[in-house]
Amino acid sequence: MRIEGGRVLVTGGLGFIGRHLARALVARGASAILFDRDERRASSVEDLVTSGRVEVRHGDLRTADLSPVLRGCTAVIHLAASADVRAAEERPQDVFEQNVLATARLLDAVAAAGIREFGFPSTSTVYGEATVVPTPEDYSPLAPLSLYGASKLAAEGLIHGFAARHSVGAMIWRFANVVGGGATHGVVFDLVNKLKANPSELEVLGREPGTRKSYVHIDDAIDAMLLTWSALDWGVETVNVGSEDAITVREVADEVCRAMGLRGVRYRWTGGVGGGGWKGDVRTMALALDRLTAGGWRPRHRSADAVRLSASALA
Repeated sequence: MRIEGGRVLVTGGLGFIGRHLARALVARGASAILFDRDERRASSVEDLVTSGRVEVRHGDLRTADLSPVLRGCTAVIHLAASADVRAAEERPQDVFEQNVLATARLLDAVAAAGIREFGFPSTSTVYGEATVVPTPEDYSPLAPLSLYGASKLAAEGLIHGFAARHSVGAMIWRFANVVGGGATHGVVFDLVNKLKANPSELEVLGREPGTRKSYVHIDDAIDAMLLTWSALDWGVETVNVGSEDAITVREVADEVCRAMGLRGVRYRWTGGVGGGGWKGDVRTMALALDRLTAGGWRPRHRSADAVRLSASALA
């Protein structure tokens, strides 16, 4: 798929990944429309707007008229989602509407606009508690433990059906935990904020040493997105995006404390649910990266490095 000279609609474009992606697209010679319902974050891309390469539009995918937003676009990367796994368990209707119905509505608008290039960030949680770790893209059965994971898997299914019907090229990225500067949720974000409030004691969800997962730095994630996007032709491709290792929550907490220059912090573990931090949490997650590395991509950061860099940027 063409990046240089393209005009990309990025839904959720003012979010954590969206802001980083917008800068990377502009650096590669593309222009972008960032569509987001949160008007408070527009200042974070003010320099891109001033450059004339980026336009910001506000609205809700569930209700907005999308035809004017899609006019002139060559591609869509659909980042907008309810991404808080724990909150999704408490508000299932909200995650269904934002992650499934909104995706279906966007796909209808994309078809009407005649756009044939579509990108979608999915999640490692679609694998559920996989018995093969690191987990490859062709692993089955896909049995997510959370409503968030289920909603992302449903959206993947919609994209497959849409692409087959409309001869579209679609890229699905299944991300590990993406961390970095500007993050608005997630374990690193939570731990940093807890330590800002109380530098001597840290509440940690779960049982020590906690779950064991892969963390990928935002710069590596964006590089992987652009590489695979450039290589995509037609049909649907699915690739895992992560680091080459995994670390426990205890190790995450240690890296966060190290990044913040804190010593002697007492960890207070909450006990967790079912071996994870919360109901629906996967205990172990690491992704096989063979499809990405076959294309020449390698992550520059291991999980601990990614966490430490993220904590330093957020502290």
